[in-house]
Amino acid sequence: MKNKTKTLTLTAMFCALAFAMTAVIRIPVVLFLKYDPKDIIITLCGFILGPLASIVVSVISSLIEMVTVSDTGIIGCIMNIVSSCSFAFTAAVVYKKKKTVSGAVIGLLAGCAVMTVVMLAWNYCITPLYMGYPREAVADLLLPAFLPFNLIKSFLNAAFTFLLYKPVVTALRKTHLIPESESGKSKANIPVIVVSVLVIVTCVLLILSMNEII
Repeated sequence: MKNKTKTLTLTAMFCALAFAMTAVIRIPVVLFLKYDPKDIIITLCGFILGPLASIVVSVISSLIEMVTVSDTGIIGCIMNIVSSCSFAFTAAVVYKKKKTVSGAVIGLLAGCAVMTVVMLAWNYCITPLYMGYPREAVADLLLPAFLPFNLIKSFLNAAFTFLLYKPVVTALRKTHLIPESESGKSKANIPVIVVSVLVIVTCVLLILSMNEII
């Protein structure tokens, strides 16, 4: 009973944080596409509580977003859920099977690949329905706009997730919200941390230049 209470508490906390990230940080990148960091929170949740928890947080935070700060309605809500789940759930599934630094890296890279492919397909099929764009126009934008946006978004989320995971788990362990055994005692992987920082810097620079590319 105690563990269930802690799990519910953590899930609610991650839902609140994911929504807060969306409400506070919405950065226009290109066209109508905006970056928000909620997938970082959702993926952290998946790593800590398991893949199914990432789906729960994705659905709840997207529904709250739909009725508060979003203007894209139910279709936009579904797109948000699909995007978040394709990244976070994929990464969490891989990490659950291999709870090591390499497992986290492989999971995050797999999440990047799956999310990019899935969202290209969804943008092609769904964007004309809720944005009023002709399908031919959407097809013309897949490579110059949608592909780089999803790559930048996914790699940025992956890098931040990798950097934040250990500090977040350590903090949760100190507050006894998760057992000490789940905190992970591996030493910091300096090369991967450096690469993550470089990825973040590169993605930020690309975001700043996206409007000039299109």
